[in-house]
Amino acid sequence: MPDATFAALASTIFEEMSGLAREVGAINLGQGFPDAPGPEAVRRKAAEAVLSGYNQYPPSAGLMELRQAVADHYGRTQGLALDPATNVVVTSGATEALAATFLALIEPGDEVVVFQPFYDAYLPLIRRAGGAARLVSLQPPEWRITPEALARAITPATRFLVLNSPTNPTGRVLDEAELALVAEACIAHDLIAICDEVWEQVVFAPAVHRPLMALPGMGERCVKIGSAGKMFGLTGWKVGFACATAPLTRHLARAHQMLAFTTPPNLQSAVAFGLETGADWFAAMPRELAASQACLVHALAREGFVARPSAGTYFLNVDLAASGVALSDRDFAFMAVREAGVASIPVSALYETEPVETMLRLCFAKADATLEEAAKRLAKARDLAQRG
Repeated sequence: MPDATFAALASTIFEEMSGLAREVGAINLGQGFPDAPGPEAVRRKAAEAVLSGYNQYPPSAGLMELRQAVADHYGRTQGLALDPATNVVVTSGATEALAATFLALIEPGDEVVVFQPFYDAYLPLIRRAGGAARLVSLQPPEWRITPEALARAITPATRFLVLNSPTNPTGRVLDEAELALVAEACIAHDLIAICDEVWEQVVFAPAVHRPLMALPGMGERCVKIGSAGKMFGLTGWKVGFACATAPLTRHLARAHQMLAFTTPPNLQSAVAFGLETGADWFAAMPRELAASQACLVHALAREGFVARPSAGTYFLNVDLAASGVALSDRDFAFMAVREAGVASIPVSALYETEPVETMLRLCFAKADATLEEAAKRLAKARDLAQRG
């Protein structure tokens, strides 16, 4: 019989909201995927690789051309010195990289520090690996990691810490003080940091992403996870990578072998091409998304909503309490999709305990006309809520 770890998760809030959006024909600002098709040159490379390239099993750890491209990209953009042969493993998406990392490294009874709100895959995967989550609750509007909260979460049984920056769903990019705080705690307590950095290219000036791995003493105690889907706006491709020291990647590669074994070779070749030639894309894409965020912020403001702009990711949060909505975020989200035709994500769904129930996550990686219409529909939902 299956245990409760996964049985209790018949559907996620993302699946539920997207399903409702399809059912009623709603604008979907819930699930995080862009309207734009992604860079054409990268897509053409994938198509050419299917027709003229190798279509049998590639090496489980990934094509060397992609592992080299990942190492070179992080060397250029983040100052990391990675050996493609020993420090990079290609996975079938970042969630598979997370699963391989948790299953490879966590032993039964190990405690793992997790900051909430969180990506919903963390806890079931940690628990399936035999770990126990030590939750640290972050509070709006700053969503900052504090020394006191972090210290309370760490016990003699703590072995790992999961750090997501840029952060989904809050849109924060951790600053130098927070990174230094986390690094200090990891070194003092001999923790391995599992760094979910899938949004690292989706950062808006003046914010700057710095990997925890780059801090002194952290190179040997970090697993850095990236996502080509997020880098290139090709979320359906499911190409990820895990970077760590050789002793860690050996374990990750073995777990990856038993999960997905490998990743489509044409997509690997195309991602390698994109990383090698994508400087213009990486400069333009965040500017375009920042303009989309500004469009949604202005549209929401016209309708009387208070938005909390983000420094990275595809998401911003609407402060419902400050916007005159007395309902919980979950109740308002379900009413908005059913009655007004716009889907969102209640941030409370991304907590396990003591949730913040006043924040609504919206995806702004959409056309301006879609965002403006969504703001009008949210105003209609608020009017319905106020009328009771």
